[in-house]
Amino acid sequence: MRVALIAVGERVPGWVAEAWSTYAARLPRDLVLGLVEVPAGRRAKGADAARLVDDEGRRLLAAVPPGARVVALDRTGDAWSTEDLAGHLAAWRRDGREVCLLVGGPDGLSAACLARAEARWSLSRLTLPHAMVRVVVAEQLYRAWSMLQNHPYHR
Repeated sequence: MRVALIAVGERVPGWVAEAWSTYAARLPRDLVLGLVEVPAGRRAKGADAARLVDDEGRRLLAAVPPGARVVALDRTGDAWSTEDLAGHLAAWRRDGREVCLLVGGPDGLSAACLARAEARWSLSRLTLPHAMVRVVVAEQLYRAWSMLQNHPYHR
């Protein structure tokens, strides 16, 4: 199965890329974690934020393969425990479709992205830096997988 994190933004600190790679590499061959970066809209003074969000949303959705399950990472989504995520991961694996996790830009996800999503997942009530979201998602997917395998990492 493939899980793709499709995120607005192309420049992240080196420690983020390193952490992402570390957790992605820990996953088994039958659970591939990929990253698709789409460019953020230019937020100059006086820019139309709603238009930028819509443009970013079109780019995010264009990166979603046909038939994929879409999960929006959104502050208004459901807060999943690690156990909840493990349950979702097990169901996604049984389903067999690619899973695409959408991460919006500074102004969030477009209405079209939220409408396309089959689920909304809130990582925290806190506002997290977008780069940090990548690391948290990768680590939590690894932790959820380890729970399903009865691997001691999840403790």
